[in-house]
Amino acid sequence: MQAKIAQTEKEMQDAFSIRMKVFVEEQNVPAEEELDEYDDTAVHVVLYDEEMPVGTGRIREADGYGKLERICILASCRGKGAGRMIMKELEYTAAPNISRFKLNAQTQAVPFYEKLGYEVCSEEFLDAGIPHVTMIKKRT
Repeated sequence: MQAKIAQTEKEMQDAFSIRMKVFVEEQNVPAEEELDEYDDTAVHVVLYDEEMPVGTGRIREADGYGKLERICILASCRGKGAGRMIMKELEYTAAPNISRFKLNAQTQAVPFYEKLGYEVCSEEFLDAGIPHVTMIKKRT
């Protein structure tokens, strides 16, 4: 598997396709909430297994943080290091000059992000009807 920064229209469509499969089809997030005004300015990463897109995420600057968002992996590729690859690409390649990161994690994913050095810094809240918490990390 290889993670890369999306630079072409096809790569961007690959990212959006994965988000639709995971968030809209699998998790029942309303389609109109999935794509937003930040898609045009964020840096998107797509993870490919051979030629097939299997994961994605994006990062943008917000309030002095690199805000990681829309991180998702196709069900068939979970538990195989795919999420870690996307996070590394987002933190180190897409945002090499950012020293603080923030994300809103689904509560079921908190242990994954904790293994990557993130710490919970908020109470639980609902986003698209799914329980989340905010997590932060400082680059070491």
